[in-house]
Amino acid sequence: MNKGISSIPINLRVYSPRVLNLTLIDLPGITKVPVGDQPPDIEYQIRDMIMQFIMRENCLILAVTPANTDLANSDALKLAKEVDPQGLRTIGVITKLDLMDEGTDARDVLENKLLPLRRGYVGVVNRSQKDIDGKKDIKAAMLAERKFFLSHPAYRHIADRMGTPHLQKVLNQQLTNHIRDTLPNFRNKLQGQLLSIEHEVEAYKNFKPEDPTRKTKALLQMVQQFAVDFEKRIEGSGDQVDTLELSGGAKINRIFHERFPFEIVKMEFNEKELRREISYAIKNIHGIRTGLFTPDMAFEAIVKKQIVKLKGPSLKSVDLVIQELINTVKKCTKKLANFPRLCEETERIVANHIREREGKTKDQVLLLIDIQVSYINTNHEDFIGFANAQQRSSQVHKKTTIGNQGTNLPPSRQIVIRKGWLTISNIGIMKGGSKGYWFVLTAESLSWYKDDEEKEKKYMLPLDNLKVRDVEKSFMSSKHIFALFNTEQRNVYKDYRFLELACDSQEDVDSWKASLLRAGVYPDKSLTENDENGQAENFSMDPQLERQVETIRNLVDSYMSIINKCIRDLIPKTIMHLMINNVKEFINSELLAQLYSSEDQNTLMEESAEQAQRRDEMLRMYQALKEALVIIGDINTATVSTPAPPPVDDSWIQHSRRSPPPSPTAQRRPTLSAPLARPTSGRGPAPAIPPPGPHAGAPPVPFRPGPLPPFPSSSDAFGAPPQVPSRPARAPPSVPRRPPPAVPGRPP
Repeated sequence: MNKGISSIPINLRVYSPRVLNLTLIDLPGITKVPVGDQPPDIEYQIRDMIMQFIMRENCLILAVTPANTDLANSDALKLAKEVDPQGLRTIGVITKLDLMDEGTDARDVLENKLLPLRRGYVGVVNRSQKDIDGKKDIKAAMLAERKFFLSHPAYRHIADRMGTPHLQKVLNQQLTNHIRDTLPNFRNKLQGQLLSIEHEVEAYKNFKPEDPTRKTKALLQMVQQFAVDFEKRIEGSGDQVDTLELSGGAKINRIFHERFPFEIVKMEFNEKELRREISYAIKNIHGIRTGLFTPDMAFEAIVKKQIVKLKGPSLKSVDLVIQELINTVKKCTKKLANFPRLCEETERIVANHIREREGKTKDQVLLLIDIQVSYINTNHEDFIGFANAQQRSSQVHKKTTIGNQGTNLPPSRQIVIRKGWLTISNIGIMKGGSKGYWFVLTAESLSWYKDDEEKEKKYMLPLDNLKVRDVEKSFMSSKHIFALFNTEQRNVYKDYRFLELACDSQEDVDSWKASLLRAGVYPDKSLTENDENGQAENFSMDPQLERQVETIRNLVDSYMSIINKCIRDLIPKTIMHLMINNVKEFINSELLAQLYSSEDQNTLMEESAEQAQRRDEMLRMYQALKEALVIIGDINTATVSTPAPPPVDDSWIQHSRRSPPPSPTAQRRPTLSAPLARPTSGRGPAPAIPPPGPHAGAPPVPFRPGPLPPFPSSSDAFGAPPQVPSRPARAPPSVPRRPPPAVPGRPP
């Protein structure tokens, strides 16, 4: 309420053809001692407020100092030096020149000799409070200011560089220099913006709302562009290649050659279930009879069942392609977003056509599968046939009559079915039991070695008359165990009737049992009898049936590889012909006609409010950028830039303090040590004149009589070196020369 400060500015706008396009920010002076209801930290609050403004690079700093105070104690100059050490933005302003004591002047300051600034000082004389109360206008005040400088003997030779009009001229020149310095970058920025919107504005330049054919032309062009974009995204093109994501055609290609084959491979048979189905088929075909030969009807039944399973992956690939086509249509209609109704109708018509083609394509895909099921071509050139299948099966199951040691067999008969680590768990510890070995299972024998390098063979067990039996897992053991035993009640290994082998998981046990099954080692009969519910698991695992199962299994593998190859080739071709090519042809030939028949042309071509606003803004921006570039060209030819003044030695500012310290240091005194031939007058906190007296061989040169903050005086003030350094020819009005311990005030 009383002498407080606020960071909220009071804005005053002055409009005139004779003022500069500048913002003048009148900041408060730094208060040392709080007055009124000012907070104790008022000095720091004001300092922070000032720094917020003068730190900006586009700010010119007017360091205002009254002529009747000590210039060396100017807070304005010190703050300006902190943020503008090169002095490029700082202009010194000396006020109250008409209030200086008689016999003193600020000539050395205004001539930039005493405390030099790079851009120098400008002296001004403003209206006094009496002039303001007397209604003295600005024009009269400026005339009086001009008369003062012309009539004053110390300033008449620099009168053309003093006064408010000259300060205006200096600021105007700084503004001009700043504009000229920033014009090159500004012009480049404008030209870049102009080029960035040139392509978009090109479509708006010829926009004529009153043209009756405008909507028809626009509709034709947009539909044609939509067709071109769709075809490019599907077929691929060399121009405007998307480097961020796959386009529609690339994604469809991935479906054809990666996703669809993967879905077929993923549809793997359950080996155990497949063998069970084959055995059931063989038994059911034989019926009450005992078959001597492998029935081909079992092969056909199993193959047809496997071919039907291909319908799932084939239909899924159609669905994936449809989704990619719809996504491609949505991306291509983004260019129609300016006309919401047209965009919506285009998406609806094309999507409906895609859905129509979906049904026909899926019918054709199912037809292809049914065709494969309808006739099993066992005369295909790639089909192995019954003879080869039986021969391949015999390599696994046929036993030799010379003993099952494997060493007497040719290498072609020593087929390795499986290798891996197993633990023999039922041999005593004293005999090296419960130890892991490297097992190798062939079509004839089961051997185990010390390690997987297979250098040191521990034993080779023939597979004749061996069977597999499950062993219940013990309470203390974490292993899963199965056992091998001889059906003729002989010892399997040395004096052991059973050879118990342990695995870490049940999955490993099942896998080893399946491998042993391929080698002809069947599960124990007791494990395949009827369960408690009376449900029969009774498919006999006799060797003859197993050989027939193996034969059918080989035939199914061979024929399904032929079918898979055929389906992988035909399904993509079918989808391409019935759907993708058909949709492209529909867009090129029928889309426009269906758009015309769906709604009125005027309704379709109603543009959105956002589009109309954007078009107007783009055109306005385009014209504004062109005009701005013309204006910049005119400024370059109509204005003159002045070079920046050379640097000056302004190290004196670094030694000044915020409180009234000794002004320049003793090191600068020799440069201004000539005796003064000007009458002297004292200075102090009050306008009173101190007693004269020479000190250190030179008369004390008075400074301005402005008040300083009160400080306690001491007798050292009279015995210290002179407060104002000696100057040749005239007394400096603003720079006292005092040693560090001196105080600026004198007793009244």
